[in-house]
Amino acid sequence: MAEKKKPNIFKRIAQKFKDVRQELKRVIWPTKEKLIQNSAVVLVVIAVCAILLTAIGKGAGWILEKVGFYKQNIETTVTTTVASDVSGETTTLAPSETAPSEAPSET
Repeated sequence: MAEKKKPNIFKRIAQKFKDVRQELKRVIWPTKEKLIQNSAVVLVVIAVCAILLTAIGKGAGWILEKVGFYKQNIETTVTTTVASDVSGETTTLAPSETAPSEAPSET
């Protein structure tokens, strides 16, 4: 039996595009009203799911926090500023204080 040769790559690609085009002609496209209605339904379902998932997440977090299985660690850092004056003394300032302005050096 003789082997059947495949057409070259360009003919196969062209045939695929023709097949896709023929298939798209057979598609029954929705009307504008039906498209708007379906889109609205999808958006409402997405909004409801987002609200439900948020509520479930917040509720579960609240329950776990009250039971004691889940504690949020809130880290706070306090920075101190070290300032030196003209005489060379070093002063540690509290976070609420500001460093004194530097005086011009004498030359």
